[in-house]
Amino acid sequence: MTAPAKRTLLVTSALPYANGAPHLGHLVEYVQTDIWVRFQRMRGHDCLFIWASDAHGTPIMLKARQEGITPEQLIERVGGEQRRDFGEFDISYDNFHTTHSDENREVTYEIYRRLVAGGHIRRETIVQAYDEQAKMFLPDRYVRGTCPRCGALDQYGDSCEVCGATYTPADLLHAVSVVSGTAPVQKQSEHLFFKLGDFEPMLRAWTGGDRLQSAVTAKLGEWFDAGLRDWDISRDEPYFGFEIPGETGKYFYVWLDAPIGYLSSLLQYCRRTGRDFDQYWKPDSAAEVYHFIGKDIVYFHTLFWPAVLVGAGYRPPTAVFAHGFLTVNGLKMSKSRGTLISARTWLDHLPAEYLRYYFASRLGDGVEDLDLNLDDFVAKVNSDIVGKLVNIASRCAGFIARGSAGRLAPALADTALQDEFAAAGERVAALYEGRDLAGAMREIMALTDRANLYIDQQKPWLMAKDPARATAVQAVCTQGLNLFRVLAIYLKPVMPRLAAGAEKFLGLPSQAWTDAATPLLDTAINAYEPLATRVDPAAVKALLAASAESLKPADVPAVTAELSIDDFMKVDLRIARIDSAELVEGADKLLRLGVDLGELGTRQIFAGIRSAYEPSQLVGRLTVVVANLAPRKMRFGLSEGMVLAAGPGGQEIFLLSPDAGATPGMKVK
Repeated sequence: MTAPAKRTLLVTSALPYANGAPHLGHLVEYVQTDIWVRFQRMRGHDCLFIWASDAHGTPIMLKARQEGITPEQLIERVGGEQRRDFGEFDISYDNFHTTHSDENREVTYEIYRRLVAGGHIRRETIVQAYDEQAKMFLPDRYVRGTCPRCGALDQYGDSCEVCGATYTPADLLHAVSVVSGTAPVQKQSEHLFFKLGDFEPMLRAWTGGDRLQSAVTAKLGEWFDAGLRDWDISRDEPYFGFEIPGETGKYFYVWLDAPIGYLSSLLQYCRRTGRDFDQYWKPDSAAEVYHFIGKDIVYFHTLFWPAVLVGAGYRPPTAVFAHGFLTVNGLKMSKSRGTLISARTWLDHLPAEYLRYYFASRLGDGVEDLDLNLDDFVAKVNSDIVGKLVNIASRCAGFIARGSAGRLAPALADTALQDEFAAAGERVAALYEGRDLAGAMREIMALTDRANLYIDQQKPWLMAKDPARATAVQAVCTQGLNLFRVLAIYLKPVMPRLAAGAEKFLGLPSQAWTDAATPLLDTAINAYEPLATRVDPAAVKALLAASAESLKPADVPAVTAELSIDDFMKVDLRIARIDSAELVEGADKLLRLGVDLGELGTRQIFAGIRSAYEPSQLVGRLTVVVANLAPRKMRFGLSEGMVLAAGPGGQEIFLLSPDAGATPGMKVK
């Protein structure tokens, strides 16, 4: 096993928002990033993990106002909670700063100045959602309503979590302000826009390589085909953030200065340590820059952010890696949906390392969601880590302590087997490098099974009954502990505490990746202490009990905009028979339905119900549709109505079905 050529890497996670302590949904990304960073360091690379707390925006302002404190006090408190929880989850960052800092103001102003000088900023008077009761313009995510494309309920004002559509709050149906619960009005205001279209040739070239996952590239193709829209980078007061130089009552939109936090946190780190900031961000930099993000912020990180960097004279990222959401019983983890388990609550009941391993065992290199199944978690940790991995060490340690005075043999019993384990290091490394953590865990566990099989076949407990075979027992158990050592090295990016315990037990300094190639022989080891214990199901029950309040949906202001009976009577609800149902290529959540409305003829309807139904389940079924909804042109074709369904989402979507005797075209009273 040879060490690879040394690389210089800068790695970031998306900035955690400073309005609350982290929950397990956040931890998926931070653990994934940390595992990759730890692996790179073990390979001998110069790898910095730099990030910060995202501290600006309307939510910060409103939450501080609600608590009766200043935004600065809020972000200082939350920042402390974030550092505490990240530390206990072994997130090995080099610098964690805040976007509400002198460094971030400095870099943001410089980037803005360069964009203005380059002609990439324009002005436009626009109409925005305005809450007359709260006397403020509303951020897109402070408007909720029905998706205008697929009809999904309770969606944000900028994008739909069901069908992936992007739009403006004005496009939402039945919109309501999250701040006051009233229907927003539309109001004019002059704003500053970043001219994204100036960078389309660069972006097409940059996104056309291997910098992005295939699913992300496909989504970008949709956005390019739809046309790149200029990006509103300003917000009206009241707002918590940086005021825009030369403007009155205008602030930089949080999504401009938040990713700039990657640069400003590095700047603070470089000034503190003497590192060269320019080696990472100058246009001709040989360093590699990687962003780990959630799939919901791909648009910002793969279009706006590279364009802003290049427009301001910096280099774009080497690659952007997106991941899916953490779900609980199929629902995205969030407070508003009642699916939240905080990082702090987990730490109060269960080891952080066990969750790190479970996440790793479920994280591939794509953007698929990861579902938290606590029964599966218990079974996997107890089987893989306790029943298989540390079992190797505990089985062999006693024989070495009792029969060999705690000293390993001068030679291995099976050098070919040791070579097999060492050679597997490059396969495991390739999986880590490609972020296929689940693949890496499967490879490691396959080796773990191989090591246990070796010990079972040799049966040192039977050999030890014959004093004449003491040397053979020592050799077999030395072999077993060397296999365990290799496995601990391969698992070290995921479970650093277990690996540190293994190093202490074996009397070793901190191990690098290449150390797996050299066996440990003729040396004293320390007394074995348990490196992992079984997960008690009672601890899981206690975790859920402690999370009971956060597992209830948060109160959401009711829609107060009333619909008159005359308005409601305009809705033409009809019984429809589903004659055909098929998947929609390029859409994760949609099904294309062909429906028969009797005398009204047949229609094509796109419905966001793919997560709940297989197409074959729907053919021949009767349901209810809005028959007089204006046809809507979509990328996939024309949608000529809306099917009615209920439920919180995910697999819990239920089509409305009529009683027996209903026929296609029948009017619903």
